[in-house]
Amino acid sequence: METSPCFQPTQPTARGGPVGCWSCNAIDLLYWRNVKQSGAVFSSVLLLLFSLTQFSVVSVGAYLALAALSATISFRIYKSVLQAVQKTDEGHPFKAYLEMEIALSQDQISKYADKILLYTNTCMKELRRLFLVQDLVDSLKFAVLMWLLTYVGALFNGLTLLILAVVSMFTLPVVYEKHQAQIDQYVGLIRTQVNSVVGKIQAKIPGAKRKEE
Repeated sequence: METSPCFQPTQPTARGGPVGCWSCNAIDLLYWRNVKQSGAVFSSVLLLLFSLTQFSVVSVGAYLALAALSATISFRIYKSVLQAVQKTDEGHPFKAYLEMEIALSQDQISKYADKILLYTNTCMKELRRLFLVQDLVDSLKFAVLMWLLTYVGALFNGLTLLILAVVSMFTLPVVYEKHQAQIDQYVGLIRTQVNSVVGKIQAKIPGAKRKEE
């Protein structure tokens, strides 16, 4: 299977530069364009989440740090002994990584801060609209969703839901890609039925009908 072009080094573009390519990389991971890369990320995330079901966040973080330190310290000692035996002077084995620039620029920080601010403001406005019943039907939909979530919360904890979400993220896009026509057909039928029911409710509840633009 060929690797998607977005995994190749690219020059920043007018559509977001590196950020746009990161988005493309994420999509390629979820669609398993590169099986080895997607499998590594999927298994690593699942292993981390399953570890959190058995141990605390502090313990998992500490174990991961110890594992990383064990690997790097062992490799550093091995390279030092090897250089001493061979009487070479190759320098620090991680020199390239130590000299790599990892700091975020002011422009990147500003860009991410602006995006976070935009999403936060949009979310706050939407919640205000729903809780203050600007549109009765939308508020009723939101109430039904929250009621359903009470049952979901009784069956699963947050970590279990997170595991299910990760599994869905790595499986549903592939399933949809392979069976898009059939899924779109069924979704269209369901949407038509839901819109029909909502229309009947709007016609019967005073003030529920949306104002025309």
